[in-house]
Amino acid sequence: MSLPGKIDLHMHTKISDGTDTPEEILDHIRNAGIEVFSITDHDSIKSSYLMDDILADRPDMPIYIPGIEFSCKDDEGKYHILGFNYDNTKEPIREVVDRGHSFRMIKAEARIAGLKTQFGIELPEDEVDGVLHLDNPGKPHIANLLVKHGYSPDMRTAMERYLNNIKTKSYYIRPEEAIEAILGSGGIPVLAHPCYGSGDQLILGEEMENRLCRLMDYGLMGVEAYYSGFTDKLRDQMLAFADKYNLYVTAGSDYHGTNKIIEIGDNGLEDANKAVPGLRRFLEDVL
Repeated sequence: MSLPGKIDLHMHTKISDGTDTPEEILDHIRNAGIEVFSITDHDSIKSSYLMDDILADRPDMPIYIPGIEFSCKDDEGKYHILGFNYDNTKEPIREVVDRGHSFRMIKAEARIAGLKTQFGIELPEDEVDGVLHLDNPGKPHIANLLVKHGYSPDMRTAMERYLNNIKTKSYYIRPEEAIEAILGSGGIPVLAHPCYGSGDQLILGEEMENRLCRLMDYGLMGVEAYYSGFTDKLRDQMLAFADKYNLYVTAGSDYHGTNKIIEIGDNGLEDANKAVPGLRRFLEDVL
């Protein structure tokens, strides 16, 4: 089959920590010439319902693949697990999404309380309520408030100076739970930006292979080898592992609107028609 030329399977909207609405991001996707896309908001499947409505009876639009990005952690570290092409009506993915949202709410409230107790910072109550009523409040939303009210010159400084120093209880979805939920809802679980762990951690070589094998035991089916933050060396390492273990390959920018300096389609893949077998198989199986 003929494959699309330009794809981007990793993007975020206001539903999580991006700055575009689903309608706005769709305009940007079309302007960028993207032919196949996925919106992978953190711990949320809301975009899949909205896109079903937005794209209904619109054959002129790019092809949409339902997506999500679960934030996960276990004793071995942190992981971001992408899920593609799931059925958003299935209970396995809905249950884990609901649990992930409750964890986010607990941490958001603890961070706002920590700003007061540790740093004497009290943000306007109405704006705090606004953050807590978002679909998935997180550190970027609170950081933006700190910038707005003059406590920090930019979002990164707000996180490093304040939010990263507020200790919260560790509530996380485990990677096997995310993978099982995606599989149980008919989807494909993929490890996002695999070489990146916690903070500035870079995972390479044997450590990367061991991590992959452990996640594959849970049912992991693919890796995001084409990624905006990857050097050629990192990309080639992941392509080699994908080939060795017959894994799917995906390509994503991790676009967040103005919250990150990353453009839609910036994933190191110029033409999906010239892609490696793992990416071709992925597209053929979901399209």
